[in-house]
Amino acid sequence: MGSADNKIVVENVNHPGKTHRVDRIKYEAMKRAMRAAVPDEAPGLNQAEIGEAVIPHLPEELFPGGEKAGWWAKTVQLDLETKGLLVREQSKPLRWHWAADRRI
Repeated sequence: MGSADNKIVVENVNHPGKTHRVDRIKYEAMKRAMRAAVPDEAPGLNQAEIGEAVIPHLPEELFPGGEKAGWWAKTVQLDLETKGLLVREQSKPLRWHWAADRRI
């Protein structure tokens, strides 16, 4: 397995067409944590709530004490939103929930 297998390409809904490569294992761990923490329906969670809610679902060896969880939660949220898996509600503050037809 080469180093390319350890990366995953992510997108950002706010910057269409722009991609970044990030650690695949941390990305997948955060995606699983978000699936466990973010509700399926509105009103969803705001960014701060997502950042807090994912921590109990993260592997301690990858995110010791929740380290960098906020950055990873935002990165994964933007990517999943771009892919149509998360829905951004038109609210203040912004809130997210899973797309009914695209849940992972």
